[in-house]
Amino acid sequence: MGNPQMLAFYITVSCIAFVISKIIISILLYKRWKRKHLVYEDDFSGGKMVMFRSPIMQSLKSDAFLKKTLKLSNKDIIGSGGYGTVYKLTVSDSTAFAVKRLNRGTAERDRGFERELEAMGDIKHRNIVTLHGYYTAPHYNLLIYELMPNGSLDTFLHGKGMNKKFLDWPSRYKIALGAARGISYLHHDCIPHIIHRDIKSSNILLDQNMEARVSDFGLATLMEPDKTHVSTFVAGTFGYLAPEYFDTGRATAKGDVYSFGVVLLELLTGKKPTDEAFIEEGTRLVTWVKTVVEQKREDHVLDSNLECCTVDENEINSVFNIALICLEPEPSKRPSMAEVVKMLEQIKITKFI
Repeated sequence: MGNPQMLAFYITVSCIAFVISKIIISILLYKRWKRKHLVYEDDFSGGKMVMFRSPIMQSLKSDAFLKKTLKLSNKDIIGSGGYGTVYKLTVSDSTAFAVKRLNRGTAERDRGFERELEAMGDIKHRNIVTLHGYYTAPHYNLLIYELMPNGSLDTFLHGKGMNKKFLDWPSRYKIALGAARGISYLHHDCIPHIIHRDIKSSNILLDQNMEARVSDFGLATLMEPDKTHVSTFVAGTFGYLAPEYFDTGRATAKGDVYSFGVVLLELLTGKKPTDEAFIEEGTRLVTWVKTVVEQKREDHVLDSNLECCTVDENEINSVFNIALICLEPEPSKRPSMAEVVKMLEQIKITKFI
């Protein structure tokens, strides 16, 4: 009898020791992360400012930066959406940031802020907007991002008047590939994996070199590698959501793939998914394009702004095909984002073989 009891005792002690060691390691790793990333943390006007370590942040005086942040006003607004208002924070002639303000008061807005922090805290990728810090106060939260001087893809494609800008085909291809790489990184290289849940042209920003940067993680969901989905409330933007999302309420990586397929159609056609013409005809961008492509008349849906440029017809057709695969009604038939990146890269590789 003694031996089984001793064995059980040793197993229990070993399990407890293992759990305690994991807790200690986690605490040590957190402290190391904090030393590595935290530049400044201080209470001011009832709030708390946290700035992450980076060359650009180390060159700034923390107290002056905080005071400039708190003086932002309506004249500094550069954008707004359902999850907050975005301001331009100018620190010097050569340094500026984008600051997203999220008013507190609803549990969902607070969760959106927490999701962005959780998703963005340690991400460093050339195709994802960098989070430099944040500020929390009793009535609002601020997220401090690098500023994207060329605005969003949505503005380039759908802007009106002075805001309308021209995008040639090489630029569109470059943006498509960059955005795909960013989303692929979220899906496959982050642990836990990140499902964005709101991929759309207004959440694809453009830096000074017209490189695409995926932004706005207010709806992002973290998913452990061994999971296939996360059950959640239906959220996102009409026209970009995968059809199965409405039925199941499950956020999946394949849902992001579908949304990216819609963005590809925007790049190809120059039309918004919610274009008034589609609403009047009782259809939508996806079904309209599918019908035309099935009839082998891709040139009829190509953005008229590209008619003045020399475009590679094979490249155009290849991107149309990739978009349609991403938009398969059955999620299992859609490629992963890693496969989408390979297919987009292959277009240029094949051209030079």
